[in-house]
Amino acid sequence: MINFTRRNLLVFFKDKSSVFFSLLSVFIIIGMYALFLGDVWTSSMSDLPGVRFLMDSWIVAGLLAVTSVTTTMGAFGTMVEDKSKKIIKDIQSAPLSRASIAGGYILSAFIIGVIMCLVTLVLCELYILSNGGTLLGGMALLKVLGLILLSTFSNTALVLFFVSFFKSNNAFATASTIIGTVIGFLTGIYLPIGQLPNAVQWVIRVFPPSHSAVLIRQVVMAEPLAASFAGVPAEYMESFKEMMGVTFKFGDTTVTPLMSIAILVVSGLIFLGLSILNLSRKKK
Repeated sequence: MINFTRRNLLVFFKDKSSVFFSLLSVFIIIGMYALFLGDVWTSSMSDLPGVRFLMDSWIVAGLLAVTSVTTTMGAFGTMVEDKSKKIIKDIQSAPLSRASIAGGYILSAFIIGVIMCLVTLVLCELYILSNGGTLLGGMALLKVLGLILLSTFSNTALVLFFVSFFKSNNAFATASTIIGTVIGFLTGIYLPIGQLPNAVQWVIRVFPPSHSAVLIRQVVMAEPLAASFAGVPAEYMESFKEMMGVTFKFGDTTVTPLMSIAILVVSGLIFLGLSILNLSRKKK
């Protein structure tokens, strides 16, 4: 399985277009933020000290959540291409069990997702530093790394479930484009969740990748939130956090970090099981 995983990694990174398109939605979000969204948000909250550092940290968390979805989606393109070109038949004729083949696809997608998230994190931290912000502290960095691993696991399983239905590159490419377009809305990046209709807010709150964004925001925004809202009544900061998707609420119940972690773990295991079941049915 290790050799097959290595083969999938080489196939993905050798195809520069796959790498680019897996990060396309990230580039779009960065472009929109740099060109106008960042100025719009900071100007509307200009009375807060350190608002640029605050909003830069907010967008970083969202980018990491998006990256863990789109890059794993791109990674599974290798599996779809192997099926569409009948390469999978040659692979299955090798001395590899079906479990090893499936495991190789899953593990390679997970590794690719983690690598690309780490690259995104480094670039974003450099961007924050260039804008006058500060780098994450040691403990905060460890927490973010742990959340990257958890988020990538959960999103790999979620993406695998959808990819398991695709038989052709055209269908996969269409789905990738759609997911890359809407993922920014579903993680509350293009528009803060508090500005969306209640029905859309509910959809976002039950969407597992949005909990990745929430957890990462709570870590990377801890320092800028404390600085920006120093001396301000606590209810104002809580209202801001709810509007910007730093915390989620279902009615009067606030979703705790432990609850978000549980959602990611449980949804990851469920979608992984459904994916395996769906793939096994197709082989009958």
